[in-house]
Amino acid sequence: MKNKTLNNYDIFRMIEKLAPKSLAYEWDNVGLQVGSYNNPVKKIMITLDVMESVVDEAIDNGVNLIIAHHPLLFKPMKQVNIETAQGKIIRKLLNNEITVYAAHTNLDIADGGVNDMLCELIGIESSEILLESTKEKLYKIAVYVPESHVNEMRESLSMSGAGHIGNYSHCTFQAKGQGTFKPLPGTNPYIGSENELEFVNEVKMETIVQQSNLQNVIKHMIEAHPYEEVAYDIYPLENEGKQYGIGRIGTLEKPVDLKSLCEHVKNVLDVPALRVTGNLNKKIKKIAVLGGSGEKYIRTAKQNGADAFITGDMTFHIAQEAEQIGLSVIDPGHYIEKVMKKGTKEYLEQQLKIEQKEVEILISTSNTEPFKFM
Repeated sequence: MKNKTLNNYDIFRMIEKLAPKSLAYEWDNVGLQVGSYNNPVKKIMITLDVMESVVDEAIDNGVNLIIAHHPLLFKPMKQVNIETAQGKIIRKLLNNEITVYAAHTNLDIADGGVNDMLCELIGIESSEILLESTKEKLYKIAVYVPESHVNEMRESLSMSGAGHIGNYSHCTFQAKGQGTFKPLPGTNPYIGSENELEFVNEVKMETIVQQSNLQNVIKHMIEAHPYEEVAYDIYPLENEGKQYGIGRIGTLEKPVDLKSLCEHVKNVLDVPALRVTGNLNKKIKKIAVLGGSGEKYIRTAKQNGADAFITGDMTFHIAQEAEQIGLSVIDPGHYIEKVMKKGTKEYLEQQLKIEQKEVEILISTSNTEPFKFM
């Protein structure tokens, strides 16, 4: 892989490989919030929220890129008033050349995202999507590569996420042929000489790629290709792509009573208190999980056979409704989404290792939970 300094966009690309922006709800504002796509990455901080305390922490630690779950800019701004809390934050970010990027509902919905992180911590197995929201479009990419670089190209395509079908990786089709080209004046050909027609034994390599990962695959394909100009084709497919959706539902290894489950949730999600509805002696086996505010999905959870629903921001009348339909609700608060800090750090470190790059990544220690528990 060609050696280059990583910039913010390279990190954004890694995040969007996990959580494509196309997965986010229309009302959400994900992606670049403040700053630059092109600034070099020196140090990254992962946070749930972008509060002034978090920005101060970033400044003290020499961080120049903040990856957040909750967007700093959620509603359209008509002015940047530096006398307001948000205005002060924006001024500090700009004055210290700190970029902010947000992955919100796309990270909730993504495979391996917030809801899967919660399921893993709680011990919910065989989890499935609670409510489907979209299906990803698929493309076929075909690249023409000299025989000497076939193995390198196959590995590059696979490592960048192409060629995955079900539980199989490195899925390609190869056909041998002969390519021709004539390098014109001013070119720097890998094979051949200026103004001479060249005949090269090449392989046409075809593979499948998700729409959200297409640009990433093309980037790695071009980097792995020896030619100055790479010949490739892209075809849209009618094949049914992967399903994505909000929330998860799965089962515990063995049933537990509701009271014991509540104590377990408090422990593994590190919350001092929670709210619960229903009979504490009720046996719980199947559980729905939705990080953040999930009260509008109580009937979806019930229709999918959930005995209990773990989510935040449950209001009084919705809690009553859940109790009436026989669904126990555990509300440990919105702040449980903090699980994304450790999970996102581990994911980025893995991606950086694949690309053989080193960038220091910190987890914000600032507590942005607004509530105190008495």
